[in-house]
Amino acid sequence: MKSFFITTPIYYVNAKPHLGHAYTTVVADSLARFHKLLGEDTLFLTGTDEHGDKIVQAAEKEGKTPQEFVDAISARFQALWPQLGIANDRFVRTTDKAHKRAVQNFLQQVHDAGDIYFGEFGGHYCYGCERFYTEKELENGLCPQHQTRPEFISEKNYFFRMSKYLPWLKEHIAAHPDFIRPDRYRAEVLSMLESGALEDLCISRPKSRLTWGIELPFDKNYVCYVWFDALLNYISALGWPDGTEYARYWPGEHLVAKDILKPHAVFWPAMLKAAGLPLYRHLNVHGYWLSRDTKMSKSLGNVVDPADLGQRFGVDAFRYFLLRDMHFGSDANFSEDALIGRINADLANDLGNLFSRVLSMTAKYFGSKVPQPRQREPEDEAVVELCAGAMRNYAQLFANVQFAQALECLWELVRGLNKYVDGQAPWALHKQGRMERLATVMYILLAAMRKIAVCLWPVMPDASGRMLEQLGQPVPKSMPPVPALEDEITCFGGLAAGTPVAEASNLFPRIERQLAAPAEAKGTSTANARKKPEKSLPVTPHKGEKPADASDNVAAAGAPLVDFEQFKALDLRIGTVLAAEKHPNADRILRLEIDFGEGQPRQILSGLAEHYAPDALVGRQVCAVLNLAPRKIRGLMSYGMVLTAQSNDRLSLLNAAEVMPNGSEIA
Repeated sequence: MKSFFITTPIYYVNAKPHLGHAYTTVVADSLARFHKLLGEDTLFLTGTDEHGDKIVQAAEKEGKTPQEFVDAISARFQALWPQLGIANDRFVRTTDKAHKRAVQNFLQQVHDAGDIYFGEFGGHYCYGCERFYTEKELENGLCPQHQTRPEFISEKNYFFRMSKYLPWLKEHIAAHPDFIRPDRYRAEVLSMLESGALEDLCISRPKSRLTWGIELPFDKNYVCYVWFDALLNYISALGWPDGTEYARYWPGEHLVAKDILKPHAVFWPAMLKAAGLPLYRHLNVHGYWLSRDTKMSKSLGNVVDPADLGQRFGVDAFRYFLLRDMHFGSDANFSEDALIGRINADLANDLGNLFSRVLSMTAKYFGSKVPQPRQREPEDEAVVELCAGAMRNYAQLFANVQFAQALECLWELVRGLNKYVDGQAPWALHKQGRMERLATVMYILLAAMRKIAVCLWPVMPDASGRMLEQLGQPVPKSMPPVPALEDEITCFGGLAAGTPVAEASNLFPRIERQLAAPAEAKGTSTANARKKPEKSLPVTPHKGEKPADASDNVAAAGAPLVDFEQFKALDLRIGTVLAAEKHPNADRILRLEIDFGEGQPRQILSGLAEHYAPDALVGRQVCAVLNLAPRKIRGLMSYGMVLTAQSNDRLSLLNAAEVMPNGSEIA
């Protein structure tokens, strides 16, 4: 069986987890699940980096020992991951005894081979990066990462002969185009190697300056440089040099943010080559999450809490947003408006609406059981072909860390199925008594929905499980829903006729945006504050005009005029009729259940019985006023009003010129 080993960087524990940590780890979790879905033997590693100057400084600030401090912060990371649906197989800490032994073993091996030497060095030391910079690497005399002036330090240290391996590394990267991806970062590393700025790497710190680190095995007066220590977690966690998991899973691939490109693309391959170990397969590099094109930071007050977002908007919806809105490798802007917009458009309106309407019609027409399909027609074959193509493209793009593009391919199928519903009009087939044709249409829809649920398991594991349960396909939470994705791509179906399915679906309730209040008070959440209505100002007449009075406020058709604020108060929306029947106590009234993207269908009573048969309304879209006061009519409550056009004895439902997502506003 093919193996797949994926790692996040181990996170530095000088502060609590933020959105960037969450993104990297959600992506790694999704990749691990995707490769499980391919039938591969996977291992997913994350952890915390716990040595160095910054740890000592942060611990002193809180009045703790370094060990007490790292224990507390590492625990925060470990507690966060299950809250985001993350199921890592291993969690490594650089203060673990096994890791320390592996680091000392590696140092001794490279030292004995002659690639570590003792020398004196003067360089520009950045405490934020915990590394020396050469003159060539500085930008106007400043650290390129922190834009602060480094301190010049001259001291005796141990050095790794990294420069010895740079020509080889340049050739390897040039010969393996997918070694570093996306390609822009491969080009950046090649430019770095060609610049001549890279030299041998200082890999020690004297204990006279820093004691919080792993002691060098060949000199007790020094500790190991934090990056040389940290990078070795990728093999120490596998039990290198003789662990069974090392033999089983290495080489793997890494997932990092662009700010730590150099250590992973230059230091780490050179270290592996010096020790005679295989190189990793891929270095996958992503961009930053920004707020209004600015990098998030505590000082700017634009840091977001990933656990809070998962709790408020749903973990699976949050995970979907992260992978869908960032094109891997590029920076992306985060805002709650963007998150809500993505949830409403893709999950509530497209995917949730599809499950809601198809399962409701299956309940109505086939008693909530998968029907037996008959001969396919060209429209059905087109859907089967669309399904296979979307899944194949999804799998190829996802494997190449193009997550946003992969999900867009899958959503072409979601949108295609919604169009198929509208084009085939199951309600009309039922009215015409064409039950065999109706059975085929509903089977095509249900089977394709199952394929979507399977594909979404890496990104939205819990929601995928709920979708499959609604389709009569329960699966264990910790296991992939199918043995191998390739089999699902090449074979349409997977649902047995007669399988019970859910009567209704409420996967992704629509989230209503609240008007943002002016951000006057510091710390006020604009997403949760409502804007106070503005007072209407009196209109001053032009010179020579008389002031308007009530008698003037009459429209040409005889109806009273309303001002714009009164019109804006109406909540007008589009929804799809899920069920329709005659009112038991009123011959002229129909009881409708309409999906407005609210999570639960809304009951509205309407005087349509003399103009429309109930079955003719199921699946149709209507326009309605939703914020009318509820009204009881002959014993049943009505929560809105369906809009119609009427002339003499003719009555016609109002609807949009084309199919719109349920809950779309009318303005």
